[in-house]
Amino acid sequence: MAKLVAKTYGDALFTLALEENKTDVLYSEVEQLKDILKSNQELKALMNHPKITRDEKLKVVEDVFKGRLDNELTGFLVLLLKKDRYSELDAILDYFTAKVKEYKGIGVAYVTSAVELKDAQKDQIKDKLLSTTDYRQMEMHYIVDKSLIGGVIIRLGDRVVDSSIRSRLEDIKKQLVQVQIA
Repeated sequence: MAKLVAKTYGDALFTLALEENKTDVLYSEVEQLKDILKSNQELKALMNHPKITRDEKLKVVEDVFKGRLDNELTGFLVLLLKKDRYSELDAILDYFTAKVKEYKGIGVAYVTSAVELKDAQKDQIKDKLLSTTDYRQMEMHYIVDKSLIGGVIIRLGDRVVDSSIRSRLEDIKKQLVQVQIA
């Protein structure tokens, strides 16, 4: 249900951004809003508190964001409050940013390796991803996980390429378990 809400409202914000020709503006402001909400847990708690009335929350949104955020984004926050969907704000904003990146041809890749990769290796992985996908740009995120032993795992959207030694050892273990001794 939460994913459906995020998709519905995220698509609505994306459509608004396209119609108003404000994709870049709203994307930038949504990223700033996400940072503000992440760093200000008191505001998040206040906006999700059940004993604070909707009118009080609307006043907070207008006092805090009106004039600082684009009117469309402020109006969107008001709409979420009125529809009792403010608790889904993080997921909605994440969906919106992913949709904008997809629209602009920006892929988001997560590369997990057993050791820190050198810059040349990072460039090689990025170039390979750009050449084998339709993306024009790549946003790379690198993670070190020593339990991989060696190799890398690359996640791009819903696709995963796992060439880690850990997964190869697990595959060998499964094959050995299936071998029956006569």
